[in-house]
Amino acid sequence: MVYFSIDYLCEKFRFESSRYMYQGRYVFSQLCDFLPKRIFDRLVDKYEGNKYVKSFSCWNHLLVLLFGQLSNREGLRDLIVTLAPFKFAFHHLGFGKSVTRSNLSKANEVREVRIFQKFADRVVAIAREKRDGIKEFFISNKVYAFDSSTISLCLSVYWWTKLHHGKGGVKLHELYDVKADIPAFSVVTDASLHDSKVMDLIPYEHGSFYIFDRAYMVTTMLFLIETKGAFFVVREKHKMVFEVVQDRNYNNPSTGVMADQVIKFKGHKTKKQYPKELRRVVFYDKEGNRTFVFYTNNFDITAEQVALLYKFRWRVELFFKWLKQHLRIKEFYGTTENAVKIQIYAAITAYCLVVIVQEELKLDMDTYDVLRILNTTLLTKMPLADLLRPKVSLEAEDEKYAQLEIKFED
Repeated sequence: MVYFSIDYLCEKFRFESSRYMYQGRYVFSQLCDFLPKRIFDRLVDKYEGNKYVKSFSCWNHLLVLLFGQLSNREGLRDLIVTLAPFKFAFHHLGFGKSVTRSNLSKANEVREVRIFQKFADRVVAIAREKRDGIKEFFISNKVYAFDSSTISLCLSVYWWTKLHHGKGGVKLHELYDVKADIPAFSVVTDASLHDSKVMDLIPYEHGSFYIFDRAYMVTTMLFLIETKGAFFVVREKHKMVFEVVQDRNYNNPSTGVMADQVIKFKGHKTKKQYPKELRRVVFYDKEGNRTFVFYTNNFDITAEQVALLYKFRWRVELFFKWLKQHLRIKEFYGTTENAVKIQIYAAITAYCLVVIVQEELKLDMDTYDVLRILNTTLLTKMPLADLLRPKVSLEAEDEKYAQLEIKFED
């Protein structure tokens, strides 16, 4: 005779019920429950986003864009055609009364971009709080990498932007939390704007490290970071004029460190723009046969750690690559500047929404795997947790909980 525990029977009943009898909400609707709607409503009120709006509200607009990102719709026509058969469910999906090419195009054209930008920043903050990130990092400080990526656009269609040589584009500037492996701050500008011009917009935190490539070797901005009580690691753009205040006489061929010095700038402008001492580390990369020169205002970490921090800058490059491959920020649902920026912020919101779901449901799978599952199941009805958590076979559960009865003879 075989007995089953109460826990097993309850789990089996719940699984069978969700599998055969669930007639509840759409997966997409359950997904959107993780979004902070009250914060979005406050932003809409602040910027009067729903003023003169009768049916297609800002919230409806956002959910349609998120659906387009999560389902990987290639364009406006593709999105509208995909949604058309589910018009009867628009109310349950949060899309409003109707979604047409005209009302979506108009909303993309006239809606206030700051609503979607500020909301994306808030969702990013929630995702960062949820994700633990790298626990055993070699320094306890927070570490951020800052870089930009250009999204090329056809100048004849996107007439409002111009890069160079007759090409158009916009630039996505991203502050990336290295430990949490998630974006922390985003801003979209014209592609013609130099990267360093955005450095003063970064929300610097006291005691945190900020990693920059050589395009950000601007002494005025570096001194701004110094005054904020934060630390920077930046690669040298061109040879600087300086005097060596202290040479630590450190050379370690096994790690690649060739020099570790305390210096002061002597250039006519640079000595005024950055009047304090800073540290200069020379590192030789054996694999690439290249020599790097780094500057930092931190004098406590080792020279090897300075070079290793710069290596983590590639996390933001990988994020840009992931974003362009798996979300829609190269094909847009509108041609105006407003439409392009709103869609980029919607893509960042979609990415962080998936991360929040990962952490809330404690999923042991890659972000891309979660996105692939959602891609084909957004308009199905089943519990989100059952969809994303792989089920253990009932036979295995039987073996786990089964108990044998042993009879003893008198």
